[in-house]
Amino acid sequence: MISDPELDGAGETRPAQPAARTEESPPRGREAAGAGARRPWLWALVGAALASAVWAGGLYALGDRLAAPQLSYRATENLCQDFEARALSRIAGDLHRYRPANRQSDHPAVRRAFCTLQNGESVSTLTVRAQVDLHRKTDPGPEFDVPSAWSPAEAGAGRTEEVRGLGERALLLVGPRDTSVELKVLHGGAVFTVQADGIGGEPNTPADTAALRAAMIEDGRALLAALKK
Repeated sequence: MISDPELDGAGETRPAQPAARTEESPPRGREAAGAGARRPWLWALVGAALASAVWAGGLYALGDRLAAPQLSYRATENLCQDFEARALSRIAGDLHRYRPANRQSDHPAVRRAFCTLQNGESVSTLTVRAQVDLHRKTDPGPEFDVPSAWSPAEAGAGRTEEVRGLGERALLLVGPRDTSVELKVLHGGAVFTVQADGIGGEPNTPADTAALRAAMIEDGRALLAALKK
C-alpha cells in the first residue's frame, strides 16, 4: 500500500527526509588493491633519492680524478726545434746535424710529439729520442711508474733512479750494462720522455753513462723551460 505524502501544518506537501548516512565501508576489490599498490612507489621514490645522493657524493669525492689534468705546457709543432739537446751534443757531437726526424699526433685525449736525433749518418754511437705527451682528459700520474714497452728497465732488466727537483716527479731508467738510459718527467698532465741509446762503442763505460745521465737531465730541464706557457 502506497502511503500519502506527509502534510505540514499549512496543508502543503513536504518531501520525505533523506535516509540517515551510514558509515562508509572500506574499499573493496580493485580500489583496495590500488590503494595498497601506491605504497611501494613511495618507497621506490625514496630509494631513488637516496641513490642519487650517494652518486652525487661519489662524484664530489672523485672530482679531482674526473677533472681534466692541469697543463702548464704548450703543444709543440716541431719538437726537434724545441729540444735542442745541447748537453748531449757536447758529449756525442752535434745531434741536429744528421736529419732530425720529427712527427706529432693530435688526439682529443693526448697531444703527442716525437723527435729522433743521432750523431751519425748511417752508423751512430748515440741515438736520442724525445717525446712529449700532453694529457687532456685523464691524469697520467697513477700510470707514471709503469715502464713503456721500449723501456730499458722493463721486466727488471735495469734499475730505476729518482731525480729530485725536476717537475713533480722524475725517474731515470737505466738499462743493462748502462748502454741505454731513459728519463721520464711528470708535471700535471704533461709527461716528458728522453731516451738515449749507445750502439756498439762509446759511450758505454760507467763514467760515460754518468755523464750521459747528467746531460739528459740538463737537456730535459731545458725542454720543460722551452715549452712552459
